[in-house]
Amino acid sequence: MSTKIKNVWYCQECGHKQMKWCGQCPACGKWNSLQEEVELATKPRFEATKATLVNRPMRITEVSLEQRPRYHTSIQEFDRLVGGGIVPGSLTLVGGDPGIGKSTLMMQLASSFAANSHTVLYISGEESIEQTTLRALRLGINEDNLFILSETNFSLIKAQIDAIKPTVLIVDSIQIIYKSEITSAPGSVSQVREVTTEFMHLAKGNNIATFLIGHVTKSGEIAGPKVLEHLVDTVLYFEGDKQHCYRLIRVVKNRFGATDEIAVFQMQGTGLKEVNNPSEIFLEERKKGIIGSVIIPTLEGSRPILIEVQALVTETVFPSPSRRATGLDQNRMALLLAVLEKRLGYPLYKSDIFVSIAGGLKILEPAIDLGVLIATASSLRNRAIDAETVVVGEVGLGGEIRSVPRIESRIKEAIHMGFQRCIIPKRNLKGVSVDLKSKIALKGVDMVEEAVEALIF
Repeated sequence: MSTKIKNVWYCQECGHKQMKWCGQCPACGKWNSLQEEVELATKPRFEATKATLVNRPMRITEVSLEQRPRYHTSIQEFDRLVGGGIVPGSLTLVGGDPGIGKSTLMMQLASSFAANSHTVLYISGEESIEQTTLRALRLGINEDNLFILSETNFSLIKAQIDAIKPTVLIVDSIQIIYKSEITSAPGSVSQVREVTTEFMHLAKGNNIATFLIGHVTKSGEIAGPKVLEHLVDTVLYFEGDKQHCYRLIRVVKNRFGATDEIAVFQMQGTGLKEVNNPSEIFLEERKKGIIGSVIIPTLEGSRPILIEVQALVTETVFPSPSRRATGLDQNRMALLLAVLEKRLGYPLYKSDIFVSIAGGLKILEPAIDLGVLIATASSLRNRAIDAETVVVGEVGLGGEIRSVPRIESRIKEAIHMGFQRCIIPKRNLKGVSVDLKSKIALKGVDMVEEAVEALIF
């Protein structure tokens, strides 16, 4: 019986499928993202699927809750990032800009696993074995249990996996692997979806801890359909500027631990080195007495970090003033500027305003609202904030200062870094222990006017 072939259109952003081309994807709204692919009417079964007994429903009281031991690495920050180590049989997706350090980190993890008597298979689809080996030698890696394979055909890769039987599998990268049964090109929606599903079956069926390196689009999202992120257990994103030596890894999905955790690494000639005190890194180039600069104790996952927010307010000669934000939501900044203009009567409508989080960190939590507002007021009035003061609080549309979670962790980090004063929401004062109150001067504020009056003389 002959196999029927039909042409379909896939959105390269979200994976939406339809039978005809159109300029805008009806699912995600992206323009010119539909690409034609040839699809088989009868798809082959997954190669990695094993013939198993038919599953039966179980009572919830009969389910065994025995936890599997995790694989630990020599990189403590990475173990903390993923929730205490790598779970056997898990599927982890690692994304980031080209050249930011994805392959370097994976090679270091491969070396760590191999040194702990794990058999590691590193599949390098974009480099030859010689190129991958040269990078490993540059990083000082030379482990007997580390195998390198340069291949892009999934059938050949699966044959080597069955022969070697690794406990850890690294695929660099998922967009270059293809199945010969699918006629579309490597990296297309069909290929990425099918190959990822195959690796998922391999990971779960053979208890292999699998890492997939993924390319990103020019907008910063992992290339391929969104189903790619749904199939995996953990998604890690690399952040940072390639021109700087610091890299941030952020967890955006984790079925075995907390999300929104971050780990900071420093890129060196011998690889990525973990940074145990990010606050010190982000404040090391800070100049005291700078106008428009405020220190904010923020939370990234379970870790408190001190960051510096800088604001610049200048008069404009153009009818429409410019508003630019780096490291924070620009819509949130517009809301704070409106509150500042309404509550304090500042003429911001005739000024260009630029706000930036120093160090390249992206902050989304609303606890930085008060710090952004104070930094803007400081730049507008040309008066510096006390260099030994930190500011934290969420700002409402009425100008009220709302409480923030885990205030004691933020205050402890400020004390650890040597700050003497902290401006916090008044409702948070009752949640601070007497011991902390004796180590740092705390001032509670209810409204935006109180905070500006307390800090800008």
